[in-house]
Amino acid sequence: MTDSDSNAYVYDEESGEWLSPEEAAEKASKAMEVRDALGNLLSDGDSVSLIKDLKVKGAGQTLKRGTVIKTIRLTGDPQEIDCRHEGIKGLVLRAEFVQKR
Repeated sequence: MTDSDSNAYVYDEESGEWLSPEEAAEKASKAMEVRDALGNLLSDGDSVSLIKDLKVKGAGQTLKRGTVIKTIRLTGDPQEIDCRHEGIKGLVLRAEFVQKR
């Protein structure tokens, strides 16, 4: 492999492999899919509601079923979403306990 060939490849830290530009573009296009309890696709900025009561560790609070959470953010984990609620910062919910509104 020459220097001009090595510039064409991209190192993928996740897999530890060198990928061609075509493979890297294909992998980037396969975005992580996060789905709610009913199988609806979630994305950043969506509003969701809880499908069951959830006790919040460290906050001494219970979020009731039907509570609306606005403007969620996706994390690197396909089962977790980051969100905010009154008085609870840094709240992370499992996608299996929410329903898209």
